Amino acid sequence: MPKTLEHRPALQFSSWPFLPSLQSEVADLMDRFDGLRAEIGPRLVPAIDMSETDEAVEIVAEVPGLTADQIDASIVQDRLVLKGGREEEKEESGKDWHTIERRSGAFRRVIPLGFVPAPDGMTAKLSNGVLRLRIAKPSEVKETAHKIAIDAA
Repeated sequence: MPKTLEHRPALQFSSWPFLPSLQSEVADLMDRFDGLRAEIGPRLVPAIDMSETDEAVEIVAEVPGLTADQIDASIVQDRLVLKGGREEEKEESGKDWHTIERRSGAFRRVIPLGFVPAPDGMTAKLSNGVLRLRIAKPSEVKETAHKIAIDAA
């Protein structure tokens, strides 16, 4: 005999009083981050792509509008620390008006590497708002693959 499914009434928003408030907060959060990738600000951490080969770890960070003097990349034990920021002031005047706009922002990003790199095995290049770092792995941490035999049961 086939089973019949019991019909349940749909949830009503009135039974979830917090839902409109949650929707409003999520919408506000999305509005705050809309378009922020184009500019480093006090609440933004640069987007980072990280890849690993047998020889090195390569990191690409988006830092639009920053110069090499405004970025600090350093190694602290087995972590890469990226810091940066800027302060900008724009002043305009006219016959009957005068405006000054100030912007500032900073970021700090810590990336665990899993090894302590040699000081001479690191390079960093900044071009068109993209920072590219290459951190060579020490020979003692380079991975070697070993085939594992699988027995059929």
